[in-house]
Amino acid sequence: MTILRQSFLLTSLLSIALASYAAPDPQKTATTPAPAAATANTVTATAEPIIDYRERFIPVVARHGMVVGPEQLAAEVGTQMLRQGGNAVDAAVATGFALAVTYPRAGNLGGGGFMLIHLADDDRQTLIDYRESAPAAATRDMFLNAQGELDQQREYFSLQSAGVPGTVGGLLYALDKYGTLSREQVLAPAIELAKKGFPVSFALSFEIAASAERLRQNPAAKQLFFKADGTAYEIGDTWRQPDLAWTLGQISERGADGFYRGEVAQRISAEMAAGEGLITAQDLADYRVVERQPVRGTYRGFEVVSTPPPSSGGIHILQILNVLEGYDLQAMGHNSAEYLHHLTESMKLAYADRSLYLADPDFVDVPVAKLIDKGYATRQRARIDSKQATPSVDIAPGRPLGNESTETTHYSVADRFGNVVSNTYTLNFSFGSHIAVPGTGMLLNNEMADFAASPGNANAFGLVQGEANKIEPGKRPLSSMSPTIVMRDGKPWLATGSPGGSVIITTVLQMALNAMEFDMNVSTAAAEPRIHHQWMPDVLRMEEGFSPDTVRLLQAMGQPVEIAGRTSGRTNSIMLEDGWLYGASDTRRPGGWVAGY
Repeated sequence: MTILRQSFLLTSLLSIALASYAAPDPQKTATTPAPAAATANTVTATAEPIIDYRERFIPVVARHGMVVGPEQLAAEVGTQMLRQGGNAVDAAVATGFALAVTYPRAGNLGGGGFMLIHLADDDRQTLIDYRESAPAAATRDMFLNAQGELDQQREYFSLQSAGVPGTVGGLLYALDKYGTLSREQVLAPAIELAKKGFPVSFALSFEIAASAERLRQNPAAKQLFFKADGTAYEIGDTWRQPDLAWTLGQISERGADGFYRGEVAQRISAEMAAGEGLITAQDLADYRVVERQPVRGTYRGFEVVSTPPPSSGGIHILQILNVLEGYDLQAMGHNSAEYLHHLTESMKLAYADRSLYLADPDFVDVPVAKLIDKGYATRQRARIDSKQATPSVDIAPGRPLGNESTETTHYSVADRFGNVVSNTYTLNFSFGSHIAVPGTGMLLNNEMADFAASPGNANAFGLVQGEANKIEPGKRPLSSMSPTIVMRDGKPWLATGSPGGSVIITTVLQMALNAMEFDMNVSTAAAEPRIHHQWMPDVLRMEEGFSPDTVRLLQAMGQPVEIAGRTSGRTNSIMLEDGWLYGASDTRRPGGWVAGY
């Protein structure tokens, strides 16, 4: 932690301590001295440390601006924009482009996502949907073999697995409409990082090593991620990406046309044509960003603003909160067996709805208002047995869910003007399809796997989706990405989000509940152990850290508990209180960073 950050933390904690201390009246002190006998007792009784660390997890504190993200250099790039006078959107766009350089497993030019923005001057929120879309040549059964079986190799790791990328279009749309700095200024740090290189961190080295075998199978990816002799970069080595610097330069000079038309687009379409991929130059030229109204609801006086379809995240967070609002959760106790049981049953009901109703709203009529209606939540709540788990097979509708990779990334931004950004974007799998486009330094996504390639049938992960999310040309696949902003007294109070595929929804939900219901600071709210149930398969996944007694009580209620072999999600969050910014990057994965000033 830098000296500057330490000073902000100490100042904040000092202000908290002083706020609880009643300053003496100067006149009374001057005219009415305390009796000598009482003085010693008074001092002994009230002497407390000026800084009292009462919580195990302490956020980073800043006053003017903050970026919380999965990687240090990119977060610092975003804060650099804030220091230069930019707003939260400028910082978010600069961070997004920098992550394409420094966090290649999920930061990207070749993927897509959602950006939720609170605009202080207009006192409103808007959602920029830059999710990938299916190419014009995509067909419903494109990933089925001659026997009608799902070909997962083609669905996950071929050129056909790539949807038309939305990231570049989405970030530039946000910058053009809501930013204040020039495109050249915002892209300059990312270009510099790609051109001159940066030291390979432990986290980056580990991430590349974990995917090295598959990355080496693609010549362009091998050239990008490994040395000329094929060996891996060591921790501390300088990693330069000249092809990516060139691509970023094209975007800086020509804007969206520098990616969706011209030489970059030609290189993408040429690679597709050579390897039976589907994306054409016309697909790239036709890609459009969509600005949508967020979904919103209330929970005990808070307003929760989140992501609408084609993400299912916002709807299901609100559904679960609506159901839980009918219970006295504080009386149950945080992470007690009773609390976790009701949380689990609420999750199952929401995820069952996901399988039937959720898809791209430009193709399917999604009953958003009905799903987040509190009357519907009352009827759903009546289905919950407070003493016994309801088996998932007894919960309609009857279509299991599709698979989503856990390797998304999220970052949150706040500026001194009151603007807030919560952004989640992805390549889908870690390193996407593991295929790089020659001459661009860019990985391709495998987001076509987020469609229901074979509606009604379980995939290798035991997950299935319904008809609404079938593959159609131009359609955006269903997502769980859930960038969320919680409002308190009409002002942004918490910005959060997470990677994790279908786990994103329950991760963001529990982060928000910990803060809203149990009054945890942003760092503690992120650190508490989490659970996840997605209706099908009928498994209650629990992180390590819960009491064995709690686990046994849940099992006695009929909950099919599985202690997870991995963590759930990785939030990057900012809490805004009393003019201070409190940031926390979830420690469940290495490399996260809070950059503030």
